[in-house]
Amino acid sequence: MKKRYIPDIVKQMADCEANYLRLMRLMPDLDTCDEREFEVHWHQQHSTVRLQVEERFTYTSTVVVSQSFNHSWFEAPSLVVRLYHDARAAEVICMKSRKQLKGVYNYPNTQMHHRDEKAQLNQYLGEWLSHCLTHGHEAEPVYSYS
Repeated sequence: MKKRYIPDIVKQMADCEANYLRLMRLMPDLDTCDEREFEVHWHQQHSTVRLQVEERFTYTSTVVVSQSFNHSWFEAPSLVVRLYHDARAAEVICMKSRKQLKGVYNYPNTQMHHRDEKAQLNQYLGEWLSHCLTHGHEAEPVYSYS
């Protein structure tokens, strides 16, 4: 009999809180900046990471985090991230397909999701943002003028 998956809520919250801090370091002017791009360099390779604000509300913001490479054969996933300003947490809510992720999936499933797909994507986001903070070279931000 398979062991039932039980989410580690404490670890997931810690990941979301750390991701919020990372995003705020990368985009400290989130209230006025609509988009920011970074050139990320490593081992003679580079890519462009884009943080694009889609929505702003009093207590939440939605940012699309995407990456493009200098070669066209590989496309990295775009993540839609919800920032909860009152809780100081940021979580991946879906990928660019816009189908909201569940906290836990039965396994196996028709979509081929891992049981802890959302937790893995939040951890991936944290690693990605940390890499941007360490190896990123900022381009000019794009500000909103509304």
